Formats: sequence, C-alpha cells, structure tokens
Amino acid sequence: MHARYGPPDVVRVAEVDEPVLGDGDVLVRVHATTVNRTDCAYRAARPFVMRAATGLRRPRRTVLGTEFAGVVEAVGERAERFAVGDRVFGYNEGPFGTHAEYVAVPEQRMMATIPDGLSFEEVAPGTEGSHYALAFIRSAKVAAGQHVLVYGATGGIGSAAVQLLKAMDVQVTAVCGTEHVELVRGLGADRVVDYLEDDFTAEGPIHDAVFDAVGRSTFGRCKGLLKPGGVYLSSEPGRGCQNLLLALVSRRVRFPFSIERAEAMREIRELIASGKYKPLIDRRYPFDEIVEAYRYVETGQKVGNVVITLR
Repeated sequence: MHARYGPPDVVRVAEVDEPVLGDGDVLVRVHATTVNRTDCAYRAARPFVMRAATGLRRPRRTVLGTEFAGVVEAVGERAERFAVGDRVFGYNEGPFGTHAEYVAVPEQRMMATIPDGLSFEEVAPGTEGSHYALAFIRSAKVAAGQHVLVYGATGGIGSAAVQLLKAMDVQVTAVCGTEHVELVRGLGADRVVDYLEDDFTAEGPIHDAVFDAVGRSTFGRCKGLLKPGGVYLSSEPGRGCQNLLLALVSRRVRFPFSIERAEAMREIRELIASGKYKPLIDRRYPFDEIVEAYRYVETGQKVGNVVITLR
C-alpha cells in the first residue's frame, strides 16, 4: 500500500482489512499479480493530471495493483458469471487493490477463467499490455495485410502488440535494442530493426500505422514512416501533452484511450488459450520484495512483464 505519492520507497507491506464483498462482486484470493508502468504512474501520480482521478493531495486508493490471477473465494448475491473455486485472471485499473492477498472485483469488469494448463504466474501479466495494445489496434483501425511498425517491442505493450498484430495477419516491423533482436523475432515480427545500429525512421513511408509503445519518440520524428492516411499512436501524452493536442487537430495522430470491457477480456483469453499470445515475463519477485520490483520497473529496462508471487 501507499499513503502518499512518490518514488518506490513510499510503498510498504502492511496488514489491512479483507475487502468488503458487494452484491455483484467476486472475492479473489490472489496467487500472482504484476508491477507495471501503469502501477508506477499511479503510485507517483505522474503526470500530475492523474491526481484528478486518484486524489489531489494523497491517494484515495491506498492498495495498488491492476493485474491479478487467483482463485474465487466467495461471490456476491447477484454475481452469476463465476463460482467459488474458479481459477480466474483479470485487470482492475481504477479500483486497483490487486497487490494484496484478496481483492473484490465487480464481475462485469475485465475478468475471465484461466485456460486449462496455464499457471497463475503465466496469465497474471496477460492483461495490462494486451488491452492497451488492443486499444492501439482499434484506434488505428488496423486490418489484415497492413504494415505496422512497433517501437519499443520488448515492453509489456509492445511485446503484446507484436503478437496480437501477427494474429491478425498484419506485417510487423519491430524496433528494439541489439540484445533483444532474436527475442523479438521469436514473437513473430516479420522484420526487426536494431535502433542502436540503424535509424528506424529511415524506413520510408511504407507503414499504415506506427505504435510508439514506450512513449519515447514523437510524431515529428515518425511521420516520414507513414503512408498517406497512416497514423501515429503513442502510449504516453508526450512532452507538453503534445500527443493529446495533436490528436485533436490532426487526423494522423490518435491517442488510444483504453476502456476496460468484458468483451476485450474474452478476446484476450481466447488469444492466450490458442497460443497466439503468450505474455512475456522478465522477472519474478516474492510479495515481500515488491518495492524492489517497483525499482526495477522504473529503470525502464524490463523486458515484457514483472510478476509478483503471493503463494
């Protein structure tokens, strides 16, 4: 939990009351969760405008965490989709609370049963990156046969985007550093550009969309990569919120606001169950080392996802 905004050291492990189960809620005993960029942004309240949703002076939700995988312990009187004993995983941005032994989740949020043969640790990181990647795909109206460049293909969003695009029969150019070229090629990318050796912006106007999955480039730098009618999308607002502003005035820039929907969760589950999408895992930490996990994620060096094990 955290009682104030700030660096990883504001997080501490503490005893709290078990969540109150609402009539339409499902109580999940958490076996695995993650620390991701979304969690870090809410913990630090960066950018500052996030405080409008989380609390101006201090966080209203003190228990962080968005992703979870565990076992249903109890269901509310009006909950019908899940039963006690079901193995489930999901995403709970907004209410948060997944960095805990128990979390109460409204059953209509992003939650599904775990496909057979998969562990809690394998599926816990399956939702944050993928649902943001789906938001990119839908916002850009990507279709089979198109060409998309994914900048930052080793992160949670980027590694999911490469796999989800390939599942749609899209031609994917992925950009990453030297040490990860073979890993990204293994995700299915048709072409991998090592940005430490080559200028990825020299590709020419051959792409229908550019996904900046780490928010470290700009439309100005990437616009030469786009075909006429092609679009640029970033996972971050950008310096001075330029990506938000450009999205208001230019058809070539879109900002992919994600919406947590049960339909998206069903799609994610099907992709994982079919093997078309496998969440990429970098490191695993026990629950009592969660502050170290936050520190590592904030280095910007993680490859895929960081999993926290509770059992």
